Amino acid sequence: MILFPGDILRLGKAEGLRTRYAHIRGKMKVAVIADVHSNLVALEAVLSELGDVPVIHCGDLVGYNPWPNEVVDAMRARGIISVMGNHDRAVVTRETDWFNPTAARVIRWTAETLTPGNLEYLKYLPQAVREEGYYMVHGSPLRPIEEYVYPDYSPRVLAEYLDMGGRDVLILGHTHVPFALRLGERLILNPGSVGQPRDGDPRAAYALLDTGKREAEIKRVEYDVGAVELAIQEAGLPRALGQRLRYGL
Repeated sequence: MILFPGDILRLGKAEGLRTRYAHIRGKMKVAVIADVHSNLVALEAVLSELGDVPVIHCGDLVGYNPWPNEVVDAMRARGIISVMGNHDRAVVTRETDWFNPTAARVIRWTAETLTPGNLEYLKYLPQAVREEGYYMVHGSPLRPIEEYVYPDYSPRVLAEYLDMGGRDVLILGHTHVPFALRLGERLILNPGSVGQPRDGDPRAAYALLDTGKREAEIKRVEYDVGAVELAIQEAGLPRALGQRLRYGL
């Protein structure tokens, strides 16, 4: 069972979480999202397409875009299981030394913008989630927050990461580049990014995963990039963050 202390504080009693994530745990077919990065417009487009499909998220709720509270609120309201990403952690710790100046600026802005409750929620996100059908982490099982794993990694290393996760399905985020890679009967999945794709396709990305069959399909969703670009400017965030969304970079 997965408990989020931030939610416990909000609800005032731990028993309020006993069935909070029951609609997700044990499901063989789920939607997988990652790297929402405070992009509410993209998130709403994806969730609208998914309807009642259970959703899990592999890190980086915040950063880059102008709706951190709205995104965290939406994820909490829907009961979406999430792990901690590097931007989530940086907003909590305010340690930005290894970020570029643009990313660091938005992290500081986000830390000042988040409500105390939402900041507490990020603080207690787990670094990894192991369920019956999958192991989920933002970076890698070896370095859960930091490591970027691409499909051209050595098959030996990828197999070792699957072994470390202890499941036949390993779910990763962080790179913003989607892929579904089979290694024998096992699967490594990165659903790409909802909020800031970097594979040359500006559409929001997610994946539909069948943990029983160990199969995944990458999906794309159109959303109003121009609205996000305008909101970035109105929030006083770097214009380049809106411009890159148009090109999926």
